[in-house]
Amino acid sequence: MAITLPISEQLDRLTNVDTSGYPVISLYLNLQPDDRGRDRFDTFLRTTLPERIATYAAEGPERGSLERDAEQIRTYLAHVDPSANGLAIFACSGAGLFEAIPMAAPIAAHQLAIADQPHLYPLVRTLDDYPRYAVVVADTHLARLFVVAANAIEQANAIEGEKTKRHKAGGWSQQRYQRHVDNFRAQHAKEIADVLTRIVRDEQIPSIVIGGDAVITSLLNDELPKDIAERIVDTVRLDIHAPVHEILKTSLDIIRKQDGESDRDRVNALLDAYRSGGLGTVGVDAVRQALELGQVSELIIAATKATDATTSEQPHDASGAADGAEQIADELIVKARQTSASIRFIQDPSLLESFGGVGAFLRFKL
Repeated sequence: MAITLPISEQLDRLTNVDTSGYPVISLYLNLQPDDRGRDRFDTFLRTTLPERIATYAAEGPERGSLERDAEQIRTYLAHVDPSANGLAIFACSGAGLFEAIPMAAPIAAHQLAIADQPHLYPLVRTLDDYPRYAVVVADTHLARLFVVAANAIEQANAIEGEKTKRHKAGGWSQQRYQRHVDNFRAQHAKEIADVLTRIVRDEQIPSIVIGGDAVITSLLNDELPKDIAERIVDTVRLDIHAPVHEILKTSLDIIRKQDGESDRDRVNALLDAYRSGGLGTVGVDAVRQALELGQVSELIIAATKATDATTSEQPHDASGAADGAEQIADELIVKARQTSASIRFIQDPSLLESFGGVGAFLRFKL
């Protein structure tokens, strides 16, 4: 799935940062309040960050950089957007790096890593879990169009057509009026289709959810160009006045279901390409080499199991570095971003288990 533009630009900076040997703090926080309405990250941050920093020599430049990072993080958190559900911070004052990414999407778990490069796997995984798509909710008079990214409304449009009421006269007068109504409805559907087509093409949005009654959805399907209609994941009944949170939940559930169903097909296509000696490869070493040569068009990687945000127990060693699997994932993700390869997570890790959890579609063969 495509990543929303501002975060994509931040990811580009993070994957190309030169730390000059200074350590980078990668901090992930779940900002959702507990059942008492309180933030749950204070204790985690107050204990874990000083403990990790204390593992560096007191008089060394690395320690000084980390201390400045910690102060900058504390200052930022004092004024963080209260509407955010998740937050990723990457800091390295020695290299002039401070990237804060507040999101409406929740982070699965508090996590802190200190290493020589940003730990990007949890961020990219979260963005994959909350992908970018378009949703249209319409009736024969009104339409609401949304572009959704990272569990937030990125763009909203409203379209209002001519209001019509059923005519009570009979005979030819009734027939003429009904044609009049039908024409207005068809024009309304065309306006919706035109706006949706422009947005989807301009923004390169891969998936669309349509919500509405049978009348408008049928008219809309008749007006959509083939390349736009092919991106419709599902059409469901949704009231035009449904609250935004209901539209978000319904549409995200549909997108996730479709993604899960298509994962097996995508992995099978990858294995077919690999077995036939075509444009596919599997295994960490083979994928790493292909990324270094710029061959990869799409990185396919197994998603690790998310943990509960109330615990700080994460797969990290004492220094806070990610475990072996996530270190490899970080390396491959960075190389994929640097070579403009797309990244797709497979939610069922067993589909890639026999191949080290990773594969790739290739642009070309050598």
